[in-house]
Amino acid sequence: MARPIWKGSISFGLVSIPVQVETAVREKSVKFHMLSKDGSCRLRRKLYCPETGDEFNWKDTARGIEVADNQYVVVEEKEIEAARPEKSKAIEIEQFVKLEEIDPIFFDNAYYVTPGEGGAKAYRLLHEAMKESGRIGIARMTLRERQNLVAVRIYGDGMSLHTLHYADEVLAIEEALPAALAKVKPNAKEVEVAKQLVEAMTKDLKLSDYKDEYREQLEELIERKRAGKETVTVSAETEEELPQPINLMDALKRSLASNKAQDPSRKSA
Repeated sequence: MARPIWKGSISFGLVSIPVQVETAVREKSVKFHMLSKDGSCRLRRKLYCPETGDEFNWKDTARGIEVADNQYVVVEEKEIEAARPEKSKAIEIEQFVKLEEIDPIFFDNAYYVTPGEGGAKAYRLLHEAMKESGRIGIARMTLRERQNLVAVRIYGDGMSLHTLHYADEVLAIEEALPAALAKVKPNAKEVEVAKQLVEAMTKDLKLSDYKDEYREQLEELIERKRAGKETVTVSAETEEELPQPINLMDALKRSLASNKAQDPSRKSA
């Protein structure tokens, strides 16, 4: 069972239901690490100035937004912190709508919403109410320090939660279409034949029939190489000092600390 990434409550009207949110999708891909040519060393990135070549410690950096060519507005960490949304443990449903009112382009990440301790009955109540009404809930929640617009809907015997893109984040399709498209008009016979082809290709959807063939081929290749002992061993010292990072921030901090430890002259720089 997946560990919940968020615990709190979901409310509609005066009804409050203790719930927890869990990841619903685990994307699969083959991720490569950068190694030296002989595979003996895992390579790391550094924070450095391309003009001078000087390396920087993370604590000596600032955040900036580019507002024009080579012009940045520097924003301090305390200013960013002040702008962050207030931490909340509530998913407050503000309205109910039909699912078809939301175009799929607005959907972002998917999660499962499961009942928290003592919340099974109220959870089932909301589930049944949405199921019989054919509605989904639109709410706001703070997740990973960001205020999210979310959609809550029934999914099987439970409920799922989808973060939504805000309206001003979705570009107008007109911006992507060529102007000449408006002058293109297929004739009626072409449209009719195209419709017949669509009908002929229409069948029940079974998503499990579709596979990521590229990923599967890479996984098979890797397994063959592993079984044939075509592997390389990275320095144990490197792995001990720089374990596989959980995120980019961790990788940067560990990389900078390792570089300073290996080059004493930089401690006094």
